[in-house]
Amino acid sequence: MSATLHIGLVVNPLAGLGGSLGLKGSDGPLLRSRLGEFSAQQRHRARDRVERALRPLTAAGQAVRFSTWGGEMGADVLASLDLPHEALGRVSGEISAADDTRRAVRAFCHRSVDLILFAGGDGTARDIFDEVGTSIPVLGIPAGVKMHSGVFAVSPEAAGELLLQLVRGGLVGLVPREVRDIDEDAFRHDQVRSRFYGELMVPGEGRYLQHTKVGGRESAELVADDIAEWLVERMEAGRTYLVGPGSTTAAIMAKLGLPGTLLGVDVVRDGELLAADADEARLLELLDAARGGASIVVTVIGGQGHIFGRGNQQFSPGVIRRVGLENIIVVAAKSKIAALEGRPLLVDTNDPALDSELCGWRTIVTGFDDRILYRIARIE
Repeated sequence: MSATLHIGLVVNPLAGLGGSLGLKGSDGPLLRSRLGEFSAQQRHRARDRVERALRPLTAAGQAVRFSTWGGEMGADVLASLDLPHEALGRVSGEISAADDTRRAVRAFCHRSVDLILFAGGDGTARDIFDEVGTSIPVLGIPAGVKMHSGVFAVSPEAAGELLLQLVRGGLVGLVPREVRDIDEDAFRHDQVRSRFYGELMVPGEGRYLQHTKVGGRESAELVADDIAEWLVERMEAGRTYLVGPGSTTAAIMAKLGLPGTLLGVDVVRDGELLAADADEARLLELLDAARGGASIVVTVIGGQGHIFGRGNQQFSPGVIRRVGLENIIVVAAKSKIAALEGRPLLVDTNDPALDSELCGWRTIVTGFDDRILYRIARIE
């Protein structure tokens, strides 16, 4: 991970073309057999919509970079906008197909992108869902004929503004949205068969949860309780949880019915307290004995924004690496994040290489089934 927002862009260059021919969609061989009927301008429909979405990012400088697929599937439009990018592959045939989208998305996963941005319709969303599920945030630039899924921005410009808000440190929430698709053959015979495929995590404008408001302001106690309830419900059997200091994390221990150490690190597994106020040596000892995996739960120091290196040095580089960067859970009230006024969260583990790996965009749990995407940076 890095301090630069890393976006994986994939464009379906055929998206939307079937609409003008009354084909009810752009999937299948029928459209491909009629591509010669389109002018060059018509063939650029998806690209034009991507340009509209990405134009606001041309002023973001080094704050954003792209991984993409060659030619019409992303590299061409990024080059025209002079946005930094790397093409990880090319179309396998003369015309792009669903397998090209899937190959691109798999490559994005291997490069650990922060967000997958795609231009297409429901068919493209379905292909992406099959590859990533809810593991990576995804945002759709509306470009297809069929767009019954809830993963698309309302317009290309809205997608661009959302990305710009993310780059600038705004509170950008992550919400599950349905991926649906219409059976094109049935639709051509006036039969609507909409199938639910699953959900993608989609960034959306961050808002305070309605039920955590008291007198028009967020209640820290209610938020902490919501976060605790959400995490406790999802604790995995056999997994070891290292719960860091802080009032927000203390609510997790209270929800478990266990005594917590407000300023220390507690270790729990299967509802049992394994260690209270554990130091680095004890944490490493417990991790050596853990067989079901482990997670670190940390919160944000108010005002400063640190998540590692201030008051929780028990989470040493050795402990963090033993747990794995992908198993770090950050929890915080949105009011605490908003108080940073766009400044990033900070890490200072005394290991510059680890600090660099921790940097980037990470999901922050901010309430019950409520998450945002926010940037982490190291101290320079």
